[in-house]
Amino acid sequence: MRTLVLLALAGLGAQLVDGSLGMAYGVTSTTLLLSMGTNPAAASATVHLAEIGTTLMSGASHWRFGNVDWKVVARIGVPGAAGAFLGATVLSGLSTGTAEPVMSLILLGLGLYVLSRFTFRGLPKGNLGKPLRKRFLSPLGLVAGFLDATGGGGWGPVGTPALLAGGRMEPRKVIGSIDTSEFLVAVAASLGFLFSLGSQGLNWGWVAAFLLGGMVAAPVAAWLVRLLPPRVLGSAVGGVIVVTNVRTLLRSDWVAASGAVSVVVYVVVYAAWVSAVTYSVRAHRREKALEEEAGERRAVAV
Repeated sequence: MRTLVLLALAGLGAQLVDGSLGMAYGVTSTTLLLSMGTNPAAASATVHLAEIGTTLMSGASHWRFGNVDWKVVARIGVPGAAGAFLGATVLSGLSTGTAEPVMSLILLGLGLYVLSRFTFRGLPKGNLGKPLRKRFLSPLGLVAGFLDATGGGGWGPVGTPALLAGGRMEPRKVIGSIDTSEFLVAVAASLGFLFSLGSQGLNWGWVAAFLLGGMVAAPVAAWLVRLLPPRVLGSAVGGVIVVTNVRTLLRSDWVAASGAVSVVVYVVVYAAWVSAVTYSVRAHRREKALEEEAGERRAVAV
């Protein structure tokens, strides 16, 4: 019973982060299951089965708060489902140990780009509102869906920074659209695992615990994302991507960093992240003050 309660709390925390930042539910939950000795395929299957409910609730909540672009959901979600089904089938028979550090390097680069862009430049205005092309969204969905199923998480870390980097959508709509389309990915990945593994290694009590915690957090996260300024939200998202993938690389066989080296790297990375978010908050306040001042001048002129 104690394990189920802890898993439910973990699901709640993971969904709160995922619904607010568009990523990290799968990564957080899968990491916890692997630390408990669950094999990778069963861990990913457990998380994706729980995500069927959490992503449905999260998508409905984001839609309620106006955070969803349905064209983007369709164009990225359908190929994402195809990639997830394929990835689940592959993971059921193969190890992803070699692919993990490669993916982390790519995501680290994207995270650094998003972090620096939103910290120092804020929300891009030139392309905002222009439609994203299908020839960009379809391959992105296919790759992100495949990585999500094989890695136990990756839909948000791949899809969110890619859409944010394009600068054509507000961060809250990027997050809402990614979370909503993830429902299709979760269903497809779950079907892939069930067809390949059956119910082997699955603990349905754990699935229910993750599901319950995530469904409780989903509406709160969808409401929270509306309150965060885009510039600050972009810096926060970039920081999450950087921290997560630095951690993965330090623990990989490629780097195999010692404890002392890891501590130094973590201190530097977290300090840079906190500084970036602080800078973004101050920049947002300055921009808001300038907008209010301009509004007052227009009112006086009228």
